[in-house]
Amino acid sequence: MNKGLFLLGSLLVFSCSKKMTYDNALDAALASQDERIRRVLDSIGPYEVQIRYTQIDRAGDSLIFTDYDFQVDDGNYFYPASTVKFPVAVAALEKLNELDTLHLDSRFYIEGDSVETSFREAIKEIFAVSDNAANNRLVEFLGFDDLNTRIKNTKVGPIRVSHRLSTANADDVTTKPMVIYENDSSTVVSTPIVSLPPQHLQLRKIEKGEGFYAEGSLYGEPFDFGLKNHYPVRTQHGVLKRIIFPDQFPVGERFKISPDQHRFLLQSMSALPYQAGYDREEYYDGYVKFFMFGDSEGPMPEHIKIFNKVGYAYGTLTDCAYIQDTQNDVAFMMTATILVNKDGIFNDDNYEYDDIGIPFLAQLGREIHDFELKRKR
Repeated sequence: MNKGLFLLGSLLVFSCSKKMTYDNALDAALASQDERIRRVLDSIGPYEVQIRYTQIDRAGDSLIFTDYDFQVDDGNYFYPASTVKFPVAVAALEKLNELDTLHLDSRFYIEGDSVETSFREAIKEIFAVSDNAANNRLVEFLGFDDLNTRIKNTKVGPIRVSHRLSTANADDVTTKPMVIYENDSSTVVSTPIVSLPPQHLQLRKIEKGEGFYAEGSLYGEPFDFGLKNHYPVRTQHGVLKRIIFPDQFPVGERFKISPDQHRFLLQSMSALPYQAGYDREEYYDGYVKFFMFGDSEGPMPEHIKIFNKVGYAYGTLTDCAYIQDTQNDVAFMMTATILVNKDGIFNDDNYEYDDIGIPFLAQLGREIHDFELKRKR
């Protein structure tokens, strides 16, 4: 037998049997052979995946954040869907903190809306079940220009919220009047806020697909997202970091909310739907917790808390989360987005959310968590 061939064969056997090691959880997760990961990664182009994962380490009393990215690019557009409700909630709290006459439990309704609510209830609904109407009520309170300015002031990155969600007047730049209860018997009516009309976004991948439905007709051209909301991965991650770890940022880059508001926000972000009063069978624990649990309708373990905001619309699924495993002293942050629209047609309600998108995000979260359990600190 040729000794050279024997040596080569031995080396090949050794290299194939040697377990691959990775420096960080994101690389390890993306190398997973799990089918839920591989079917996306092996034909990555159409899925427009972007991921930012933050490894968190402690050095005495200090925290060390190390960010790892996969295809993150502010210039490549994806539709943020309901993830914009997170900055809406934060901006509403900040504005409340500036007003002597209003507080979390102030009751109000929007002119033309039959639902009476409070700021506390609206924010709880935004995170518990991603309620669109609750979000839109807070937009009426803020106006678009004020909302965007408040978020940009913290230097998180680009953001442009330009429309409401799933309502007839979505693009109206003028807010509807709010009727606010001063006490049990008297009300005041707010003055409508007028924002500047949005400019067409100049970004790559702003036109997507091969066609779209509008008013019952199919149009054979790409769908233009140029006037839609813009909330890229870097900005989402930056907002989350400032809420979870405000003390890690200079005062000028923090959101100006009170300690009580901060505690309430964290509680709302981590609450499961049933903890906010929703039916647990209809709104299962993973309903708005895509990472790790989105593909399961079973109960989440009590030792894992997820502070997050998800979004899904136009075939795009996104989750922005801080995940804490108190039993194993594991914590990490991740923001990820994926487009699942195989037929290239928008507004046809034919998206692979349950078949591809949510299983990918759920398994991605599990892979990261498994790596973190074994990582030396």
